[in-house]
Amino acid sequence: MRSKICVLAVSLVVSAGLATACSPTTGGVASPAPSTSASTGASPVDPEVPKVTQPPLDAGKYASDPCGLVPKDLLASLRYTDPGKYTPQGDTPTTAAGPSCLWKISGEGLGLSAALGTGNREQGVGGLAAAYAAYRSGKITKFLERAPDVEGYPAIYVDVQDERALGSCGLDVGIADDLAFNVYAQGYQGQDDSCAVANQVASSIIKTLKGA
Repeated sequence: MRSKICVLAVSLVVSAGLATACSPTTGGVASPAPSTSASTGASPVDPEVPKVTQPPLDAGKYASDPCGLVPKDLLASLRYTDPGKYTPQGDTPTTAAGPSCLWKISGEGLGLSAALGTGNREQGVGGLAAAYAAYRSGKITKFLERAPDVEGYPAIYVDVQDERALGSCGLDVGIADDLAFNVYAQGYQGQDDSCAVANQVASSIIKTLKGA
């Protein structure tokens, strides 16, 4: 089965000018981010980029621990019992967007990832504006669609191609005008199943950040 969990690196990084493609067999996630506090930042240039109207959330506590963003009880309910694989922010195309965590269910082709776009923010292309810029460029990100808000925060479905019907769903959620996080669920049964998991995990991340 083709692994595309690294797509979140694309959705979060490409807009920063880092053009890269995911390997068909790579199971990694994006990573960046010394900058740790959330701020509202400048207004997006693209008028279609939804603004964050809720209080911006501070993800600083989790910049070095993105695996802690998703509660263990939720992971267990989704059958992810193995520890998540942490990828710190780096200076490569697939590690420049923000720190990330990857979970897998061995032998079933199921995968889940979460990443913070703090690296994009450092480069001045943070928030949902990063995904919109990547989509506008059309180089790698070729699918973007407004999603229902998550706990009151704006969200978009985004991917290299729209593969929700195939069981893969990428979701970016803006928690400040210059900061977003990505959740990617892969290997599920169609759009409803994969996006339900992505939305459930995204909701839990918002609640985690509110309690930080």
